[in-house]
Amino acid sequence: MSTPRIAAIHDLSGFGRCSLTVALPILSAMGTQCCPLPTAFLSTHTGGFDGFTFLDMTDEMPRVAAHWKSLNLQFNAIYSGFLGSERQIDLVAEFFRDFRRPETVTVVDPVMGDHGKVYQTYTPAMCAGMIRLARLADVITPNLTEAALLLDLPLDTLPSPQETVERLSLDGRRSVVLTGVSMSPGMTGAMCFDAKTGRSEAVQTAFVAHEFHGTGDVFASVLTGALVQGRNLNDAATLAAKFVRACAERTAKEDLPIREGVEFEPLLGLLTGETP
Repeated sequence: MSTPRIAAIHDLSGFGRCSLTVALPILSAMGTQCCPLPTAFLSTHTGGFDGFTFLDMTDEMPRVAAHWKSLNLQFNAIYSGFLGSERQIDLVAEFFRDFRRPETVTVVDPVMGDHGKVYQTYTPAMCAGMIRLARLADVITPNLTEAALLLDLPLDTLPSPQETVERLSLDGRRSVVLTGVSMSPGMTGAMCFDAKTGRSEAVQTAFVAHEFHGTGDVFASVLTGALVQGRNLNDAATLAAKFVRACAERTAKEDLPIREGVEFEPLLGLLTGETP
């Protein structure tokens, strides 16, 4: 493959910047071929919109995977995000087993909740399934709520960010990027544990005081693209954090509707080395 290829297993919203509508342009701008495997199609994303449509793609997912397998497709990375059912979690695990090669980077964004609450669509069985899926990953990107769920701890009892990522690393076997971490007032970012080096490092940028939808998808997409480019974990997380901050600053300055997500499209040049 002359162009690196990434399988992106996410839902697709016709309107609202999240999941595949974020991953496709970001990964393409970063010089990779993004191959989407949709888990569902929605008219809009679910944050701030009422009356949205929802088409479950669970039955189609194994058919797509089987066709890709018959074509002997190979991927430099497999990247999964929001999943709609326990069966989908098992299908993604099967996809990992079928398409993973020694050089394939598997990234799991273990989307289960935020702000101390589990998403309404996630049952205890789905959370248990996501924990099993995350064990198959080379890199996971939980937020603080998801870290607590993965460790089976109340959110207010999470240890320090460094101890949290080290405990999530499965004794150093997988890399962890814990998002939403503030190490000092006015700053936010991530704490990273790199399984290749065994070291933990914080990545911090200035905090933009707005709550935007889809920033986690932006962060994880940039991180995945940067890892496929050959960057180390800390450099990839730094690029992702800086890009999210730039997008949030632009969206806040333009006073754009928060529910539509961050306006990242004019800033894609930051990921290609060009001045946007």
